[in-house]
Amino acid sequence: MGETPLLIWAVSDGRAGMENQVMGLAEAVARLTPAYIERKRIAIRAPFDRLPRMLMGPSLSRLSADSDSLDPPWPDLWIGCGRRVVPLSIEMKRHVPMVVQTQDPRARLGGFDLVIPPEHDELKGDNVFPILGSPNRLEENRLRTEAGMLIEDLGLDEDQRYAAVLIGGDSKDYQMTGPVTTLMLEALAAAEDEGYRLLITPSRRTPEFVKHHLREALPDAWIWDGEPVGRVVNPYFGMLGVAERFYVTGESANMLTDAAFTGKPIHMLPLEGGAPKWQRFHQALEDRNILKPHCGPDDQWTYEPLRETDRAAAEILRRMGR
Repeated sequence: MGETPLLIWAVSDGRAGMENQVMGLAEAVARLTPAYIERKRIAIRAPFDRLPRMLMGPSLSRLSADSDSLDPPWPDLWIGCGRRVVPLSIEMKRHVPMVVQTQDPRARLGGFDLVIPPEHDELKGDNVFPILGSPNRLEENRLRTEAGMLIEDLGLDEDQRYAAVLIGGDSKDYQMTGPVTTLMLEALAAAEDEGYRLLITPSRRTPEFVKHHLREALPDAWIWDGEPVGRVVNPYFGMLGVAERFYVTGESANMLTDAAFTGKPIHMLPLEGGAPKWQRFHQALEDRNILKPHCGPDDQWTYEPLRETDRAAAEILRRMGR
């Protein structure tokens, strides 16, 4: 007889960056052992949703009407992400055999069975398992399948070389200014000169003036407008599968580590600003040969594809004795 399938709750506030982490980690666990995954999107009702996390109090009793329910039967494994989920994770430790929180919870570490933060946060503890970047939902078969659909639905030439351009925007530590936008456009134009067709996806944080300059300066590039592309709601995974080279803005650990999943060359597009933790993160990517500063669009290099989500999933199961 095989092991009884795990019931996993993947819990976030529903924002894409948070949900991708919990779903990606849950899916990675399910690739290693039989499991059922339930996605939970939580919301806290007013006025408690405006309180700082430390003042929020018991959160199970303060879920709003549009929140997914958190009722028994309890899962075997709870995976949470985001500051609104932290109090729930701490409460759930009374009911759930294994409570995992991604990112730095900024709370007492003893409230969780396992914390999975990015290495550059330098969080330490017996129940801390740092990874380079953050968990993601990448899987080789999915990239291959969605790449095929993207090629077919966009009518792409399979003999053409493609570069995926993943553009973020302003954050707490970085700003997308006019001067760095000029540098970005110069780097992308050089890639086109080298024979690459650009597939560009801006994010919700990308300033409108940057999108305007991309359209004006790179008329031959394909730029995603946010609408479904044929059979694919979001072409992101297909772009990762199609591209032979990546250009990624440096403020997004998610996008940089997603690109590193492929083992293909990555050029980091500079932004204004920075912080020590980001310097540590970028240096870690350089140390693994993932990023190579000052390289041009004709330089080729390889590295071991990044598989940190699978490594974290194996650690969860090890601690669960599975």
